[in-house]
Amino acid sequence: MSDETGTTDTPAGSTPSTGPRPEPLRFFGTTWVDHDGGYTARRIGVAVGSLAVAAAVCLVLRLAYEGLQIAAIGRFVTLLMVVMFAICSALAFRHTWDGFTRRPDPERQASLRGLLAIGFIGSLLAYFFRSLTEAPGEKLHREEYEAAREQHEKRATRRSGNPLKKRRRS
Repeated sequence: MSDETGTTDTPAGSTPSTGPRPEPLRFFGTTWVDHDGGYTARRIGVAVGSLAVAAAVCLVLRLAYEGLQIAAIGRFVTLLMVVMFAICSALAFRHTWDGFTRRPDPERQASLRGLLAIGFIGSLLAYFFRSLTEAPGEKLHREEYEAAREQHEKRATRRSGNPLKKRRRS
């Protein structure tokens, strides 16, 4: 740390001795790097938890559907509600699934906030299916982390040695 400015001498996200640090994942922290610290138990917990919450939400939606039938508001409105939840859930599933392999665009994410809120069952199911194979988002974070480590190693090897001891050609 520099005394004059109060800033560190190393880039953000890295330390002088270890290089870049892995970015923590929701529910997993940094256990995804070495698959330690209860990684498997966390994956099982995320899978069971997301599926249980999705089932509970489906039960609530079923009760809402029955409420629409009791209210006798008409088949068209009932059908419209069912189709809306189905389409929003499918779009939320796809958006969440794509978010596990590439960073989402913040502007697009903000514009889809309402749709994702309506179709959150799809997001829960995406979490369930992804957690069967890996931590949701692990592949993306692993690729970024490996690339950052390679860059750090290239920079570290380029700067090895004492620059004051360089031979000067005369």
